[in-house]
Amino acid sequence: MRHLIEQFVKFGIVGVVATAIDFGVLIALTEWLHMDPVASAAISFTVSVLFNYAASMRFVFQRREGMSRTCELVIFVVLSLVGLAINEALMWLGVNVASLNYVLVKLLATAVVMLWNFLSRKRWLDAS
Repeated sequence: MRHLIEQFVKFGIVGVVATAIDFGVLIALTEWLHMDPVASAAISFTVSVLFNYAASMRFVFQRREGMSRTCELVIFVVLSLVGLAINEALMWLGVNVASLNYVLVKLLATAVVMLWNFLSRKRWLDAS
């Protein structure tokens, strides 16, 4: 149980940095470049996933023996694409259907996607 808690804390730290990257890129693209918030969210999410992969596989999860880095990356990307789909669906519903502020919607979407990310990566990528 202690290992799981420590792992979740590390995941949280990596997640905070990835979230800061995600929000920073989202706000920069939306406010400064006047991009559509849903398109901005897709780009910012992708940038944060690249950081998250590198940091998660180095500091959070233990590589599975016999799993190549290519296979690991493919699984990480597929799981992230599911997370992106969840993120985009929630962004679209919140911004276009519920007419909520995009930053508030992004906060809610981030919480949902964070839970998906930890559970799915723990299940399919972690050796411990």
